[in-house]
Amino acid sequence: MDHGENPVSIELQESAEPVPQLLKLISSNEVADFDSIMEGETPVFPNPTNSSQPDGHQRKLSISISMPSSPTGATSAGTKNVLFVQDNAKGFKNGVPESCVGSKAKPKGVKFLSQPMPKGSVFWEGANMNQNPNVKKFKDKRFDSFKTWSGKLERQLTNLRGRQQESESEDDSVRPSENEALPVDRYFDALEGPELETLRASEEIVLPDDKTWPFLLRYPISSFGICLGVSSQAIMWKALATATSTKFLHISLTVNLILWWISVALVAIVASIYLTKVILYFEAVRREYYHPIRVNFFFAPWISLLFLAIGVPPSVASSLPVALWYVLMTPFLCLELKIYGQWMSGGQRRLSKVANPSNHLSVVGNFVGALLGASMGLKEGPIFFFAVGLAHYTVLFVTLYQRLPTNETLPKELHPVFFLFVAAPSVASMAWANIQGSFDYGSRIAYFIALFLYFSLAVRINFFRGFKFSLAWWAYTFPMTGAAIATMRYSSAVTNVVTQTLSVILSVVATLTVTALLVTTILHAFVQRDLFPNDIAIAISDRKPKSHRRWFNLIRHGSSEHNADIDTFLKFANGDTKDIEAALKISSAEAK
Repeated sequence: MDHGENPVSIELQESAEPVPQLLKLISSNEVADFDSIMEGETPVFPNPTNSSQPDGHQRKLSISISMPSSPTGATSAGTKNVLFVQDNAKGFKNGVPESCVGSKAKPKGVKFLSQPMPKGSVFWEGANMNQNPNVKKFKDKRFDSFKTWSGKLERQLTNLRGRQQESESEDDSVRPSENEALPVDRYFDALEGPELETLRASEEIVLPDDKTWPFLLRYPISSFGICLGVSSQAIMWKALATATSTKFLHISLTVNLILWWISVALVAIVASIYLTKVILYFEAVRREYYHPIRVNFFFAPWISLLFLAIGVPPSVASSLPVALWYVLMTPFLCLELKIYGQWMSGGQRRLSKVANPSNHLSVVGNFVGALLGASMGLKEGPIFFFAVGLAHYTVLFVTLYQRLPTNETLPKELHPVFFLFVAAPSVASMAWANIQGSFDYGSRIAYFIALFLYFSLAVRINFFRGFKFSLAWWAYTFPMTGAAIATMRYSSAVTNVVTQTLSVILSVVATLTVTALLVTTILHAFVQRDLFPNDIAIAISDRKPKSHRRWFNLIRHGSSEHNADIDTFLKFANGDTKDIEAALKISSAEAK
């Protein structure tokens, strides 16, 4: 056989005859010039024992194959006869039998037919099997109910690629209503604990609990507490450099400048991540907003911006425009009209029902805004917010002090939020001093209240020990920093060794606390990667679970309230008892 390329001609001839038998003996004379050898020629066949062939060897063997047009057409009645010949084969001219050259019928030309790849082909299935696990987690349809577009764009792109879509009936059965917010009753029915963060044993969540959720779904609004702690440090070091009572420390404003720029970068990063969550997972943000406790943390982003405005270094801006104050205080007014109205109107969101130390965030913003407005030279606006904050802080303070017997005590993990008691009176003392023009008796009363609360919590060391690190620890930071700044203001009015020493001590404690928490947060976020667990509070179902799941959840979680009934169930649900419901109907009294 020649070593050069020898093209093969393929002729497809339509056949209307039925499918031939699998084996059929035919004579070579039935087809003109098929597998025939002219007289006088010696047939040459390849040596089966020797794979090598001499040069100039000519193969004069033709093959006829009957095969379907495609694998999918194997059952069709018509078949296509495919004839493979060589260009120089005997009895053929240009791939056409010589018997057909002189005939009037024009032979059919060579056709190359390509069959379309069916939908759901092996190619796509193989590609999906080799996908990255992170991509699989991102495309998990169980998270579609929290996506802003509910995965509609992804389904449209999938249809364009020709892939078959699975039935959406199962997804719709577990998907919550996309246009209706969860009623507040569901939060109290499905969650327990003072912060409403723990799922009840009889409840289920709409997101998978056996895997880690996407990062944005685990990123809570309480992350802005980090911004509060760092930005308040910029204010404290500015006060250390400018206060008359701390001039002996010779603190440079460079520290304030560095901390302020760090705070700006941190606020920008945290806000950008949460804004991305708003865009991609709006349903998760809405559930946080309607959460009776989480809604208080929506004040934190705006308080952080107020802290940046108060702590701005003189080298960056010697004065701020008055319009900035009105822009920053508008969100406070809108949120307070909603939350304070709910406290007063009653229902499930009444203050006696949702009272929690995190409610201080909704109050302290009034005093921070009054402090900034008074420093700008405003009068009426700061007094208005100071009055609103003072009225609601008094009500909140009394409500938290005399918690009803039905209210649950805070677990150890949430003990740091008790320091929020110190934040409001500390900032209120400085705000009233700016409004009045001096650190008078009103400011001193508020400062002494804050100082007493600070010491009453600081001496209870065991109260703040023995629990795992979480974002709640940042509740230590800006109340401590606020107390240190208020002490400097008081020391400037009453200057002596005691007040100056107290200012330095509280400043050092606040700085060490913020530094330690910042380092610990970085380690848990990037090294241990356990800073943001699955946020169970936003994944509750919009309807109560079925009753038949209740017993299995109780057995799994071991609820103490139903131990007697569980023992009865296990006693009578033996091998002879086929009906579980019958075993459940047996009361504990009958079992005895």
